[in-house]
Amino acid sequence: MNHEQLLSLPPDVAGLEKAAAILQRGGLVSFPTETVYGLGADARNNAAVAGIYEAKGRPSFNPLIVHVPDVSAAESYCVFNAAAQHLAQGFWPGALTLVLPLRADAGISKLVTAGLDTLAVRVPDHPVAAGLLRAFGGPVAAPSANPSGRVSPTAAAHVVAGLGGRIDAVVDGGDCAVGVESTIVSCIGEPALLRAGGIPVEALEACLGAPLKTLHDPSTPIAPGQLASHYAPQGKVRLNASGAGKGEVLLGFGPVEADLNLSVAGDLTEAAARLFACLHELDAMGAEQIAVSPIPDHGLGRAINDRLKRAAAPR
Repeated sequence: MNHEQLLSLPPDVAGLEKAAAILQRGGLVSFPTETVYGLGADARNNAAVAGIYEAKGRPSFNPLIVHVPDVSAAESYCVFNAAAQHLAQGFWPGALTLVLPLRADAGISKLVTAGLDTLAVRVPDHPVAAGLLRAFGGPVAAPSANPSGRVSPTAAAHVVAGLGGRIDAVVDGGDCAVGVESTIVSCIGEPALLRAGGIPVEALEACLGAPLKTLHDPSTPIAPGQLASHYAPQGKVRLNASGAGKGEVLLGFGPVEADLNLSVAGDLTEAAARLFACLHELDAMGAEQIAVSPIPDHGLGRAINDRLKRAAAPR
């Protein structure tokens, strides 16, 4: 497969039907969600799911998120407890992934779950993603559409640059609005935060009326996005910088002089939407040393800091 063979499909009915047909025959299709672009395959097809791992160079012990069109579809694959039902009612469709017990008759490839008896599932809040899921009529496994460990894509051009010679098609639905991946909550027993993301933890805790536990072991991930080194640009990243040192490019936040700025106004929503696009731009600039301004660690700031800490981790 080469760049010329990568289909760029429009986000209309005809384009989504072509994308669904590719999925049905075991191909790989990138599509936009409200968070980032996903790399989709039929979650029931072992060979197709193996293609995701091969295209991304992703470790096979790192589980995948399955995307479905609605709550009833999710319930056909997973067992919901009261907390899961409450969260799904409050935040689906949206940037929330729930990790739930997998039904014995779900038919989901073991490559999706990395052999676990749980499934990470979500209902995306994006018209193109929703249209593709309806056209396909089945569960779509879809991690972010980037080489493993690299910066996640928030535009079709990012997908083409990273995976253009390795996948079949990309549905070009414009830029992603949220810009960071979904928040992941385990509902195996007491609800626990597995990954900060597009839904602030404070909103989830308000919905549940109780604080979330935090579970994390990067050596044995039970959900996507838990590896210690992830979302990394080419250059070395230094966090909580008051300014750029010698040879550094500054990725700013707030009213600071910077080469690039996530949000001059200090708006966390804008910063989250711009984060991965700015990291891609730093790569395009050839930045070898990157300093990043401090980001407030609340609301979407927690998700931004999570991604930046992984980008700065030793590789």
